[in-house]
Amino acid sequence: MTNLKDKVAIITGAGQGVGKGIAIALAKAGATIVVSGRTLTKVQQTIKEIESFGGKGIALECEVTNQDHIENCVKKTVSTFSSIDILINNAQIVPLGELIDITDEAFNQAWLSGPLATHRFMKLCYPYLKKSQGSVVNLGTGAAIRPDPKGFGAYTAVKEAIRSLTRAAAVEWGKDGIRVNTIIPLANSPGMDMWEDMFPEEAEAFKETIPLGRIGDCEEDIGEAVVALVGPQCKYITGATLTLDGGHAFVR
Repeated sequence: MTNLKDKVAIITGAGQGVGKGIAIALAKAGATIVVSGRTLTKVQQTIKEIESFGGKGIALECEVTNQDHIENCVKKTVSTFSSIDILINNAQIVPLGELIDITDEAFNQAWLSGPLATHRFMKLCYPYLKKSQGSVVNLGTGAAIRPDPKGFGAYTAVKEAIRSLTRAAAVEWGKDGIRVNTIIPLANSPGMDMWEDMFPEEAEAFKETIPLGRIGDCEEDIGEAVVALVGPQCKYITGATLTLDGGHAFVR
């Protein structure tokens, strides 16, 4: 098991789903966690779960479309824990629908919460990541690498912008000892659970396209992979996109 004791991690959108799974996995590996999200009660619940097994951290309300919130999150982290070693950019407003139906407002919210928030967090955390020779993990989507992204065009556009930022940061910041990677997860989440409940036959057919035969667990399959990725075992991996999706056939 990777030991992340004395490491400080910020995770955005960590009140549920993949972000929460990553936060819990990092905490179990010993990291101190800054759980941020736009709904304070949700991130507080994540902290309660972390504290229940002896982990530690703080919950911060952070609406990633708001630059003041982002700045406050970074400042509060540093003032409380003195460092930032790991940054996980997970939060994202998702614009779904065919391109003709996507409004400017929806696209703008997706841009603000995705690429722009990711860029802002990375820039603000850069001095501390440089000092600690830390690691950044950004979130992509499998919809962007499948042959048929119908209904996902705006979403894939902002997510691919994040992958471009990831690669550029990996190249530009490698000299500083900072590693920057993207993960593309496929995992159970509140949204996925709702879809399975509403469309059980479609969900079952979808699972059949996954060679490993199941949808991943947010903590065990995604979070623990992130633990390894930010740990010393993967110290030579940067600028990469890691698909954590059970081999999902539709994105190959």
